[in-house]
Amino acid sequence: MGLNLANKISIARIILIPFFIASVVYGRSDMALVIFSIAVISDGADGFIARALKQKTKLGTVLDPVADKMLLMSAYICLSIADNIPSGLRLPPYVPIIVISSDVIIVTGSIMAYLHNGELNIVPSIIGKITTFFQMMTVVLVLLGFKYSYIVWNAAIILTVASGIGYVFKGSRLLSENNSSPKRGS
Repeated sequence: MGLNLANKISIARIILIPFFIASVVYGRSDMALVIFSIAVISDGADGFIARALKQKTKLGTVLDPVADKMLLMSAYICLSIADNIPSGLRLPPYVPIIVISSDVIIVTGSIMAYLHNGELNIVPSIIGKITTFFQMMTVVLVLLGFKYSYIVWNAAIILTVASGIGYVFKGSRLLSENNSSPKRGS
């Protein structure tokens, strides 16, 4: 069985990442903004298509967030180190460190849950969705040269920390519930 449309869109989003990186590195903020915007729109489109056409798959439940994380991590790293980003707009080191660390913790927890339970049920929280929105808006506003971008990126950081803590508590609760439930066949 081939890939469905929603999964193809997620893969296309991953393929856009090197083009986005090259655009930032070579000082083409306008092109980077277009590519990033296409990726953001495709993120909404693949989710809508998966639900509307009943194309939700196990691959899609992993592929979509992986594509998002890869895009955002790449963007945050590029926008913190690219020489052509004006210093008032360049992301300070703590921003990508917090965003990437949070994602690494969440992914590590997801892997642990999968290894422990034999299944992975990724359900984004409301605060997680709001966090992703603010993280994406940070990238857009920096690329647009909005001089008050720091307000949005600091809000994104606060939300990232809150969301990460929420996922850690949720994951810990799930793991301890599964540890306390009686094992089948014993």
